[in-house]
Amino acid sequence: MISSLEARDILSNAELLFTGEQVTAAVHLVAREINATLADEHPLVLSVMGGAVVFTGQLLPLLNFPLDFDYVHVSRYSNAKQGGEMNWKVAPRENVRGKVVLVVDDILDEGETIAAIKQRVMELGAIRFYSAVFADKDNGRDKPVRADFIGMTVPDRFVFGYGMDIHGAWRNLPAIYAVRE
Repeated sequence: MISSLEARDILSNAELLFTGEQVTAAVHLVAREINATLADEHPLVLSVMGGAVVFTGQLLPLLNFPLDFDYVHVSRYSNAKQGGEMNWKVAPRENVRGKVVLVVDDILDEGETIAAIKQRVMELGAIRFYSAVFADKDNGRDKPVRADFIGMTVPDRFVFGYGMDIHGAWRNLPAIYAVRE
């Protein structure tokens, strides 16, 4: 974690990539796409803590069908800028068995986290797996999974805001920022 002063310095030197209005429009687009695809499925929605909490909280009220809700808590970043070993704090549970599962996450960066969640969910007996990410990072590399629903594509830079943190700070921003290169 960083100090409040350090966090404010990072934000003051960051580049605004997407405004809060653009973020809201992207969430509404994702909701429309999910409604069109999953309206008759009564899915289990799994939110990936902690990054997806903002996206999930704004997405769920826009979904117009019955759903069940739970969460998983897995991270490869732990306030770092690069992914490391998978750390499961709360793994998928048996309630995925026989369900259509929609995993909601903040960002599809390298794809390792969602791939691991998908593998576990399917091993536990889910009948279908979908993923919705607020941001898909355009890093030019092959990813082990592709998201079914994407809010926006972000450049291959360190981004933060709208659930995505920088050294544990700024998940609460309504807009998306990038660290200046």
